[in-house]
Amino acid sequence: QTVIDNELMIDFSADSYLHTLKYGLDLRTIKACLLTHGHDDHFYPYDFHYRAYGYAYFMNEEEKKPLQIYSTKNSANELLPIVSSMNKRDEKALCWNEIKPFEEYEIFGYKVTPLKADHARKLDPVFFIIEKDGKVILYAHDTGYFLEETWEYIEKSNKKFDFVSLDCTSILNEKAYTNHMGIKACCDVKERLLKKNADEKTVFCLHHFSHNGKLNYDDLVSEAEKFGFSVSYDTAEFEI
Repeated sequence: QTVIDNELMIDFSADSYLHTLKYGLDLRTIKACLLTHGHDDHFYPYDFHYRAYGYAYFMNEEEKKPLQIYSTKNSANELLPIVSSMNKRDEKALCWNEIKPFEEYEIFGYKVTPLKADHARKLDPVFFIIEKDGKVILYAHDTGYFLEETWEYIEKSNKKFDFVSLDCTSILNEKAYTNHMGIKACCDVKERLLKKNADEKTVFCLHHFSHNGKLNYDDLVSEAEKFGFSVSYDTAEFEI
């Protein structure tokens, strides 16, 4: 889960409520939530109930506006019944918006482009290019080494990324190129991006770790530094 400028959230995980308690995440400031796909570690829609009347109270009606949620249709299968149920008693709680790969969307001043991910294909997973005020982020979770049609879109776009966050679930697994990536695959993504869509100023960050990767945080940082990667952690902040 990531928050940009305290107003744009990427994914709503099962840990979201924990993040409000432990780290002071203020969900009241979030205007929109982009969903990569419908797996529970990225998307836990049941907690959205607490945004509706009877649970959530706001200082005034102006403060309360529907949380805009964006996802592909196949990743919204669990969400849509919840949105329908909530809107029967509180139409200002949630609003779902369908997005499609390779189409640009204007979302509260951000230009957001979903890209096809190599992950659970039935869910039509995506990851995102996000642009604002001349800054460009590539947020690539969950995905294996990028699909060729995604590479084609990125390279034809001629966008230069200021910040790149890469799925590194498998960490030391050198064969991890589909569904998720390890450091080796992330290095290959970085090398290809540097040919056209990144440069020496681009920050490359590894994110989305699993215990199956077989490294603790300190050892991962040491390994990642060899290849010029930063490593995320809970509450990590990056200024772009």
